[in-house]
Amino acid sequence: RGDIKLDEVSRKVYVDEEHVGLTLKEYELLHLFMQNPEIVYSRDTLLEKVWGYGYSGGTRTVDTHIKTLRIKLGKFSEKASDAIQTVWGIGYRFDHVK
Repeated sequence: RGDIKLDEVSRKVYVDEEHVGLTLKEYELLHLFMQNPEIVYSRDTLLEKVWGYGYSGGTRTVDTHIKTLRIKLGKFSEKASDAIQTVWGIGYRFDHVK
């Protein structure tokens, strides 16, 4: 099925009722995507919103975190892994159809 559920109180994520262990930044990325489905975020915007304006690292950090997040979600469901979509030349968006 691949249903992703995010518990904002406990800051835990579940795929089909199975707990997915995420780092803080992975959780914050997924939270942002799930709060704003269908919105395409550039790498720079994701850096600003998740890492903060003072972050001096490069945009590849976003790509690495997205890749790891997809792998972790994908352990439970390919559909969940595919929910974070790449929009070539722009960035990423969340598109999780239940």
